[in-house]
Amino acid sequence: MSTRSLARVLDPADPAPDQQRMLRSQIAFQLATAWHPACALDFLARNGDAHAALGSCPPSWHPSPRAVERALVAARRSKAVAVPFGSDAYPAWLARLGDAPPLLWVQGRVEVLGLPGVAIVGARAPSAYGLRTARELAFDLARAGVVVISGLALGVDAAAHRGALEAGGNTVAVQGCGADRIYPARHRRLAEEIAASGAVVSEFPPATPPLPPHFPLRNRTISGLARAVVVVEARPRSGSLITARHALDQGIEVLAVPGATDVATSSGPNALIRDGAAPVLESADVLRALGIATPLAARSKPDAVRAARPPAQLELLAALDHAPAEPDELARRLRRSPESLALDLLDLELAGAVARDRDGRLRTSSK
Repeated sequence: MSTRSLARVLDPADPAPDQQRMLRSQIAFQLATAWHPACALDFLARNGDAHAALGSCPPSWHPSPRAVERALVAARRSKAVAVPFGSDAYPAWLARLGDAPPLLWVQGRVEVLGLPGVAIVGARAPSAYGLRTARELAFDLARAGVVVISGLALGVDAAAHRGALEAGGNTVAVQGCGADRIYPARHRRLAEEIAASGAVVSEFPPATPPLPPHFPLRNRTISGLARAVVVVEARPRSGSLITARHALDQGIEVLAVPGATDVATSSGPNALIRDGAAPVLESADVLRALGIATPLAARSKPDAVRAARPPAQLELLAALDHAPAEPDELARRLRRSPESLALDLLDLELAGAVARDRDGRLRTSSK
């Protein structure tokens, strides 16, 4: 059977025997080759389908029947669908890569993966400037009809996803673990919001934990889905710079947001600009790189960030309006535990309503 004749998607919840047989074959092949995607595509090209291609894999790669069943159970629990390489639903832009994932698990709208997108990536512990910039860039790009792609991580990734959601646009999160898991766990609600309008994607078998070796592979899928990659903030040797290197290898344009030379997380994007990456001073720079002309008058920024906030968050904002404060000082002022305060602070920082000064003090963001 040719890979081009594969079903559009495979749904673990579909009880049809032929669907279940195909799904088991795809899962077995994914378990064997997910960490060797270039080999997987070669096996598929020579054999035609996952069942036959598994026979080309070294015996040591073959999964046990128990492992296949465990992954199938996890797949059903995740409510994700499987999109095999070679199916009509597989994103064509990603399929052009010589090491494209042999199987994608998708929660949400599969068709979003085929739309033009931009990856926004950066530090997990960015400055307030980095958070705000990622969110505003994503907002503007989403408003212009561009899909915002990132990795669901803390910091810049989450801010980019939030900005796209606030604009009512589409965003795609690419995970470094199985589709039945959310990493980090605190982003479960964010992942649900992303899947409701966009997609959460994994190239790893269900039940796969988020281990460090998975993330360089995840990063090349982030860049592989995108028409351009924007690095907002990144330290040397960070995952975001790995994504940028993948993009350059894939023939995808890399852009970077310049930052102050005395800020550690600016070193990555500043080095990219020095080496030839296009600087991003506004969202129009990214749109021009995509060949999209948008007049400045059409651009807008997120507004009404305090609208519909819970009372506890409004109280927190009022306290910071009165005077900036360190987190522990703010917790004492509000008579709240640091743990409960941290959750509200994270939500407000992602929304751009609260920023941290370089000395760690919290303040309300100026709009």
